[in-house]
Amino acid sequence: MFPLRRNRRLRQNDAIRHLVRETVLTPSDFLVPLFVVEGKGVKEEISSMPNYFRLSLDNLEKEVKELWNMGLCAVLLFVKVPDNLKDNKGSEALNPNGLMQLAIKHVKNACPEMLVMTDVALDPYSSFGHDGIVENGHILNDETSEILAEMSILHAQAGADFVAPSDMMDGRILTIREALEEEELHNTGIMSYSAKYASAFYGPFRDALDSAPVDMKNVPKDKKTYQMDAANRFEAITETQADIDEGADIVMVKPGLAYLDILREIRNEVDVPVAVYQVSGEYAMLKAAAKKGWLDHDSVMMEQLIAFKRAGANIIASYFAKDAVRLMG
Repeated sequence: MFPLRRNRRLRQNDAIRHLVRETVLTPSDFLVPLFVVEGKGVKEEISSMPNYFRLSLDNLEKEVKELWNMGLCAVLLFVKVPDNLKDNKGSEALNPNGLMQLAIKHVKNACPEMLVMTDVALDPYSSFGHDGIVENGHILNDETSEILAEMSILHAQAGADFVAPSDMMDGRILTIREALEEEELHNTGIMSYSAKYASAFYGPFRDALDSAPVDMKNVPKDKKTYQMDAANRFEAITETQADIDEGADIVMVKPGLAYLDILREIRNEVDVPVAVYQVSGEYAMLKAAAKKGWLDHDSVMMEQLIAFKRAGANIIASYFAKDAVRLMG
């Protein structure tokens, strides 16, 4: 007797494996996070994120041109705000000539067709390192949402194609959507961080922006009262569906690697595009292991990125985007 079905026939060489491959990455899958700082001629490596940099506006323009020429067509902007401009209400976020607004304009000037998404949250601007206003040991929800809506209007007026609220305040998507509509910014999209978990994987990102919660009396020591509990699955569906009902055009799962089950769950439940964020800790772990010679950097990187797309991601926000595209040839 012999097996009627020999599945290995479809694995026996590169040609057949490529022909029947179910999941294929392309440059269009990626959203590239970029960190922007004040100054000129600045290209400052982030110590906990090897080979990733904070860029001044002039170098930001060079970077987006390079990305576009590689086939990478979307960026997600974050800004590092000087400490002297930070306060509890994130007032600098509402400066029409602030760093984020300037960054948007510089990207559009350098590469008009580049899709620009912007981080909308108070933590880069907060003297306490939180995503919302702190009062008596609590994060104020509705007051924070109003500020996020004002931020979103400024970003859209500066030229952002999408705003990306990463704060996890209840009801903020509706507040932002209504504010954009009132300003007749009908075509500005919202990518909501819908299932954002209170994760230990964010450390290097907070180094990059100096945005970790401070250790002070009457200031929450972490973000667990607004970001999701890592143990919860069905809550992610509830949060995501609520954001869609409030007007989100794209939803996101963050982090990625430890939450592939959540990514697939949401992909199965919703009809809008789903993004995943391969966060700074995921990037740093692989860089550290590869430096030690414990893992093959490129092979593991591509395996992880394929896993995100296979799990259902339409968009992958990743610090590996350039490395991955170079490997694709």
